[in-house]
Amino acid sequence: MKYLHTMLRVGNLDSALDFFCNKLGMIETRRHENKSGRFTLVFLAAPADLESAQDDKAPLLELTYNWDEDSYDGGRNFGHLAYRVANIYKTCQVLMDRGVTINRPPRDGHMAFIKSPDGISIELLQEGENLAPLEPWKSMENRGSW
Repeated sequence: MKYLHTMLRVGNLDSALDFFCNKLGMIETRRHENKSGRFTLVFLAAPADLESAQDDKAPLLELTYNWDEDSYDGGRNFGHLAYRVANIYKTCQVLMDRGVTINRPPRDGHMAFIKSPDGISIELLQEGENLAPLEPWKSMENRGSW
């Protein structure tokens, strides 16, 4: 068995792509528009997975945009996506600078949570050992749900 992809339904494709590509740094690998079915599929890869995603079409995040739907609720029912990052503090700072709310700051130097525009929780995990607790992160409060 091999993991292939996770599919998320999104209410606004432009907003979702801005979040996942421009803010989180994922890369679009392919796109499929089905006019008769009235949907668009966009496949994204994390930068470190790009070669594998291009060669094997995995691991990927599939964004499904149904043209006649405006929004979806229940993102928390899904659970979360998880990505390993080289430096949790730098990643969170870049995301904050890009306007992303850090719902659960990386107080422990290990884990943070953010949300997509459609309310999907995304866990960011520090690669390797936890980083030493560092301000302003160790004093930040949670914001909203995660």
